[in-house]
Amino acid sequence: VGGDLLDAASDDAVSGLAGTSAVSPLATGAYTSYAGIDGESPWNSCYAAIRAASLFVSNIDVSPVKEKLPNGASVRYAWKAEARFIRALFYFELLKRYGGVPLMGDKVRTLGDDVQVPRSSFADCVNYIVNECDAIKDSLRPNPIAAPELNSHRATRGAALALKARVLLYAASPLFNGQNIDAGNPLTGYGSYDKARWKLAADAARELIDEKTFTLTPNFKDIFITQNNSEVIFFRQGDNTTEIESTNGPVGFAAVARGRTKPTQELVDAFTDNTGVPITDPASGYNSNDPYTARDPRLAMSILYNGARWLNTELQTFEGGQSRPGGAEPGTKTSYYMRKFMGNFENATQYSNTSHDWIILRYTEVLLNFAEAENEFSGPTTEVYQVLKELRARAGIEAGDNGMYGLRENMTPDEMREVVHNERRIELAFEEHRFWDIRRWKIAQQVYGSPLHGMSIIKDGPAFNYNPVEVFKPVFIAPKMYLYPIPYDEVVKNDNMLQNPGW
Repeated sequence: VGGDLLDAASDDAVSGLAGTSAVSPLATGAYTSYAGIDGESPWNSCYAAIRAASLFVSNIDVSPVKEKLPNGASVRYAWKAEARFIRALFYFELLKRYGGVPLMGDKVRTLGDDVQVPRSSFADCVNYIVNECDAIKDSLRPNPIAAPELNSHRATRGAALALKARVLLYAASPLFNGQNIDAGNPLTGYGSYDKARWKLAADAARELIDEKTFTLTPNFKDIFITQNNSEVIFFRQGDNTTEIESTNGPVGFAAVARGRTKPTQELVDAFTDNTGVPITDPASGYNSNDPYTARDPRLAMSILYNGARWLNTELQTFEGGQSRPGGAEPGTKTSYYMRKFMGNFENATQYSNTSHDWIILRYTEVLLNFAEAENEFSGPTTEVYQVLKELRARAGIEAGDNGMYGLRENMTPDEMREVVHNERRIELAFEEHRFWDIRRWKIAQQVYGSPLHGMSIIKDGPAFNYNPVEVFKPVFIAPKMYLYPIPYDEVVKNDNMLQNPGW
């Protein structure tokens, strides 16, 4: 969003841009139906992509294609299914922002056609996307994909199953399932709660899990810088550059960086200790005078903090430190920098080109989707515990004498919900999930109701004093902000287009 990660509009990060960033209105409610959102109009960009996909779907059958799939079928069938996947993905991007939207089908409209298309209900949009995923999954290339050096970027069977699981998870979530912001309005969600929707989401995720075509990579950091690894399901291909590092790396080094994404204290505090126990638990080994020692290893793999090793030195984010200089080059507002997605530059003296693909769907999310949905439908089953154990084991959290990785036995569904939500927050940090999660869980008013914090660190000889400081005040004006407004010009030019409540 204007150069910022979407997480800078959540409680996990703030933008390091001087002045007002394009992402700021999303965190403060300073947008209307007249102006673009996300720095542009997601409505326009999504429908442009949907139209392009439909053009392909409508015309590929008459195009001569020589290439064959390994099973001997024409590759056009896979291409057509890939286009339908892309179209379904963009419909989901619309759905999570606006609720029900016009479904255009395969017809590509031209000048003179009737374009006064009404919005379809939320339920119809969910059914359309899910049915598309089911219809194309057997026509897409299977996993693991053949010739990944040529085809790894393509939508595969796994991508269709993962998208279906994500859509059904959103559909089962409180915002749309039982806590509709406009009760009885079919455009903004279902009319009543149905617990069975959680089972649909759990079963969809389980289908992909049971196929055993994806696995967790052994090293958390490798997921984002190693191409064709066993966890990546669908991605947008990036470049082999230093762009992520130069945009988000710490200031104060010869290697030029802008420190754009500033993690919050709220996110840092979400990471447990290295035994998996929350730092707020008296049983935790957390030491507020040495706050970054003996923590969940994912903290060091996701966030750079005072004393962390980077570019062959120890990072100084204390007041007056090398990486928090103030003045024209303000450094970090929170004392933290984002580490995730960057190459292994702890002991290097300069940045070197690193593969930076943007992962849209990865296996860990599917596991977390399953754990959340299964807990909501069946409670904290053995399968739910197993997902959390696997993720914590991969992260490097200690198993403990009881092999529970810090998890309490015999949790209630409410207690497990809190654990799963937090595990999702730290595992998927900066991957564009938190902004949507706090909305679909219907907790945005609570989350945005408190200021966000950083840490002011004062160096006192060899010791440090840590003092939380307020860095940003998000705003959630009203329940209407749970959904984006339909663009004003769409409502004006289409008599059948209904605006979202409150806008």
